[in-house]
Amino acid sequence: MEQQWSARGAAARQRILAAAAEVLASTGDIEVAAVARRAGVSVGLPYRYFGTRSGLLSAIISAFHDRLDEAVTNREFDGDTWHDRERKRVTAWVDHLYDDPLAPVVLGHLGGVVDTAGIELQRLHTAIEQGARNIARGQRDGDLPADRDPELLVAAVLGGVHTAVAVALTQTPRPDRGRVAAELWAFVAGAAGATNPSERTS
Repeated sequence: MEQQWSARGAAARQRILAAAAEVLASTGDIEVAAVARRAGVSVGLPYRYFGTRSGLLSAIISAFHDRLDEAVTNREFDGDTWHDRERKRVTAWVDHLYDDPLAPVVLGHLGGVVDTAGIELQRLHTAIEQGARNIARGQRDGDLPADRDPELLVAAVLGGVHTAVAVALTQTPRPDRGRVAAELWAFVAGAAGATNPSERTS
């Protein structure tokens, strides 16, 4: 059960969490003393709200995935076909990760860290379930070939796209986000067997 805080406590907890995210984004690591200094609180206060350094790190990663879920994973995109909807999702995904300062750290060297591995695995399973439903809908609508396993397809696509975005975020200079989105969409559409509705013949 999630701890209930007073309004003042919740505000202090959020201030610490924001400061910790800034420290992690700028240094690639979490030092509780540095977080406390940035948040303007005592060194002991982060431990009160998050228990341990690992607890603080886990809260940051959970908040990162919450933002990604809201902006991309759990969002309903407009479009008459799977192609239209999911192309918008890929573009939104790239835009969101390009704009989130934590993305290079979370998708890069934090991937697989013991402190956050359980969170990332849970979120991956949730994303696969959501994506599989989207694939199945496209198959039912006749937008995608029906001979592909939605869950296996989404797992493979997420792995490839995840790695590609992680690479793009660490390149100097970063490649143009529009080009990255277009290349990733070509990969996703090809893997799913989707065709552009405007290219279909009657």
